[in-house]
Amino acid sequence: NDVLASYAVTRKALDDARAGQGPTLVEAFTYRMGAHTTSDDPTRYRLSSELEAWKLKDPIERMRSFLFKQQLADATFLEKVEAESDELAARIRKGCLEMPDPEPDFLFQNVYDVETPLLADQRAEFATYAAGFADGGH
Repeated sequence: NDVLASYAVTRKALDDARAGQGPTLVEAFTYRMGAHTTSDDPTRYRLSSELEAWKLKDPIERMRSFLFKQQLADATFLEKVEAESDELAARIRKGCLEMPDPEPDFLFQNVYDVETPLLADQRAEFATYAAGFADGGH
């Protein structure tokens, strides 16, 4: 199952990072079900049969079906999980929207463990550029 495989891979990457083994690149392929943008019309370049084939591969639906068929979950449990995930998503969206805007200089923080000379130069250049806005320039 794609969901369990993704969980296993990301869990191992997290455990490795916490054990001091550094970062892991996890490459995952997926299909974009929707349009690129609100003005995009994917029916111009996609066949409906292609979309239908990918719907059958939807990892969330496949996991729901698996749990149901194996009698590991019933409709009530799955509805509860969906309601909890909707609530979590709403809370995360709200939290993101309420976050204060970071200071522009934040862009340069935590880029490297130790700031490189090039990054220091870029930070100074940006500070000069940003100061021009504060002085009414640009």
